[in-house]
Amino acid sequence: MIKFLKDWTLPVAIVLGTLCYLPFCYIPALDGAARVFGPVFDVIFPFFVFLTLLVTFCKVDFHQMRPHRWHLWVLVAQVVLVVLNIAIILFADNGSEQKILWEAVLTCVIGPSASAAPVVTGKLGGNISTMTTFTIISSLASAFMIPAVFPLLEQDAGITFLAAFIIILEKVAMVLILPLILGYLIRHYVGPMHRWIVSKPNLGFYFWGVSLSITTGITVKNIIHSDASLPLLIMIALFSLIVCFVQFGIGRAIGNRFGEKINSGQALFQKNTALSIWVAYMYLNPVASVGAGCYVLWQNIINSLELWEYRNGKLK
Repeated sequence: MIKFLKDWTLPVAIVLGTLCYLPFCYIPALDGAARVFGPVFDVIFPFFVFLTLLVTFCKVDFHQMRPHRWHLWVLVAQVVLVVLNIAIILFADNGSEQKILWEAVLTCVIGPSASAAPVVTGKLGGNISTMTTFTIISSLASAFMIPAVFPLLEQDAGITFLAAFIIILEKVAMVLILPLILGYLIRHYVGPMHRWIVSKPNLGFYFWGVSLSITTGITVKNIIHSDASLPLLIMIALFSLIVCFVQFGIGRAIGNRFGEKINSGQALFQKNTALSIWVAYMYLNPVASVGAGCYVLWQNIINSLELWEYRNGKLK
């Protein structure tokens, strides 16, 4: 049983998050508890993301943290996908389900590389240091793209470029930059703590499993309480799956050219969906946030299959 939980941590986390939320949705007697636990999970989620990255960054070789050529090409691929997506949205009728569908797809494309991407990359035998570098670069790129692009799509967003840029940077700093700095300090100046963390190779991955359970619960909540039609929700789920495979394939193709298939594949397809959901609520039709919510489930199912292939020596 323990081996099963270790091998399939991500699917178990997805199922657990779903099962934990459903009683609060369908049992009226739990409404009071739901109101109490809601703010608690709002605090717990970023805390576990912080712990995930802190543990991971304690293992980073900071001398390897420099830009690589594949970083540039992955960013170029992301920009191309964003531009194509925006062109489709601008030709769609305002308020139409077609526009909402493609806005949902945009949330799956424009977001930065996931903060936890270095964790999964490390589990797959990739380079944590170069992946961490790209995560920072990607976060800065998205911090510019999101406030520049989204107001063009929904004119009543009511927030300036500078305000949005600062908010995004603040979110990135708290869950990415701060644990990076602390990881550097622990690695170089707190030897006993660093040795203990290194002796627990899966600690960061399990922290991410807790974060994924919370994210899954929030995603299920958003889907159940969405006012969108069932066909639209199905199309959003389907398109987010297609986009997941497209970005995974493009990332792998770029990485294959530079001998960085694992890193590049994870860099383009594994997204910071929490940030994507936030910007969807801030700028777009709230239904569009379902796209990023579905995407987080698809990407972690794919991650689980990758980890299974890696354990069995089949990942190429």
